Amino acid sequence: MLRLEDYGVIGDTHSAALVSREGSIDWLCLPRFDSESCFAAILDRYRGGNWRIGPADRSLCSARRYLPETMILESTFETDSGIARLVDFLPVEDPTHGRKPRAAQPREVVARLVIGVSGSVPMTMHFEPRFGYGQITPWFRAGASRGIQAIGGPHALDLVSTTELGLNREFVEASFTATPGETTVFLASYHLSHLPSSTEVGEALELLKRTKSFWSEWIDRCSYKGPHRDEVVRSLLTLKTLTFSPTGGVVAAPTTSLPEELGGPRNWDYRYCWLRDATFTLDVLLEQGFLEEAREWRDWLSRAVAGDSEDIQIMYGVMGERRLTEWEVPWLSGYEGSLPVRIGNAAHSQFQLDVYGEVMDSFHSARSAGIETAPDEWELDRKIVDFVCDNWRRPDEGIWEVRSKPRHFVHSKVMAWVAIDRGIKAVESFGMPGRIDGWRRVRDEIKQEVLTEGVRRDGSCFKRAYDDEEMDASLLMLPQVGFVEPNDPLAVGTVEAIEEELMEDGLVLRYRSGRVDDGLPSGEGAFLMCSFWLVNCLVLIGRHEDANRLFERLLRMTNDLGLLAEEYAPSASRLLGNYPQAFSHVALVSSVMALETAGMTRSVRRGR
Repeated sequence: MLRLEDYGVIGDTHSAALVSREGSIDWLCLPRFDSESCFAAILDRYRGGNWRIGPADRSLCSARRYLPETMILESTFETDSGIARLVDFLPVEDPTHGRKPRAAQPREVVARLVIGVSGSVPMTMHFEPRFGYGQITPWFRAGASRGIQAIGGPHALDLVSTTELGLNREFVEASFTATPGETTVFLASYHLSHLPSSTEVGEALELLKRTKSFWSEWIDRCSYKGPHRDEVVRSLLTLKTLTFSPTGGVVAAPTTSLPEELGGPRNWDYRYCWLRDATFTLDVLLEQGFLEEAREWRDWLSRAVAGDSEDIQIMYGVMGERRLTEWEVPWLSGYEGSLPVRIGNAAHSQFQLDVYGEVMDSFHSARSAGIETAPDEWELDRKIVDFVCDNWRRPDEGIWEVRSKPRHFVHSKVMAWVAIDRGIKAVESFGMPGRIDGWRRVRDEIKQEVLTEGVRRDGSCFKRAYDDEEMDASLLMLPQVGFVEPNDPLAVGTVEAIEEELMEDGLVLRYRSGRVDDGLPSGEGAFLMCSFWLVNCLVLIGRHEDANRLFERLLRMTNDLGLLAEEYAPSASRLLGNYPQAFSHVALVSSVMALETAGMTRSVRRGR
């Protein structure tokens, strides 16, 4: 089984595929991020299905890169007989920000081009889709234009090529030779099985041209020109890739069940839109001048949460779906044997108080960036603040979505304070209508309670929960959201306590899972965003050399393509968790901004 580092990602703002160093697409769901998979070999090499193109001798690629400022992946295979390149991309067919007509029949295309560079390289192609998370072996039949169609229930993939395709009962294969000046094209097009396909092999070069233009024109809007610009650009492109452009929703990751510990049960489905993750993403995009994405996300949120504020969920499907029922896939063996493989996410029904603060903070950021708030949008904001005023005393499952009993988490209470504070700022600073005397009273009450109940007995620092003296990395957010000033002794003491108690091989753990009841067996990697949060806090308290040192170490944990997963396992020197992870890339960009501006940016010192 390949490591996560061995995969690149390609996407078209509707879905995304993982492509290995072997030239194999081992994960892809069509036509959306959260659709059933058609390739899932990363979760079961024998049953999941894959699509490999590479040298006949099965050489791994010797080098790979993204074409400059795009999500088009180029893998170079150097063999004894010559050199060939494989160019992989999901075409963005509408150059206007990746949008396709919303009422149109979904057509998703995967484009793979083999280009001869030197010599003569014998190549093979093996196309073995398995629909329904590996459960459905499709029926293959000859299609139009020398193509082959794979049909399984409602799903169909049409494969066309400029070379001869061989039909087998369970897969399609081809053998050909890559020579200089020759390009061999493979296009696989998804469509509903009762409708015809419309993909022609002659489209390939035009699709490549359009896709290059889309990505380069989009990233040209990035305003950042300082140090680590390459890393910032790659992270922003990754975040755009994880955006479902028809609605503006942002998925946490394009994968499910990539484990937080090898062989363990902490395997979750991240192909949904967490409000928390999306608000962090929004801050970063606003900071770089991507106002359109911010407006689209605001529109998505307004539709998703339409109705009673008491019914707001912590996550939704990409179209705003609310029911994300969690179930297990018994026929897949899991990544390196990590079970269960889960589809859906039961956390959608949890009460997580901090989310309301994140949402209100993102609305504050949007207003600060010049995005106007319509009267009906302000009505939503007002209802959220009123709901928090009525419910902030409730225990919750918190930012880490524990599956044990709800607690009075300090971070959750502080984010309730943030929700009310940002509502007050909307009235005081932006002229929104409202009587806020009651809001002020509750905001002060929350702060007083946290400073009384949320501090360790010795008064040195904040603690994880009212009834728990343990440390929690989420406490690093308190000075960043403005609850305390960075030079406050409690803020400094909390940073120092986290360094002493939650650091493992130089990285920050969320909490000590062996000492905390979160409803699951102990053991997990270090969440990368927590270490980036520490970078930001070190900057804020004036420890710039320490911040730079930690940041440079974190950069070394990206793979050769600049991608990050959710976690890193120092003991095994490898990435873990769903991949690539929006939160990790958001945190990377935020830390670049912190180091560049001494912390004086929206994404680091929020609410100011």
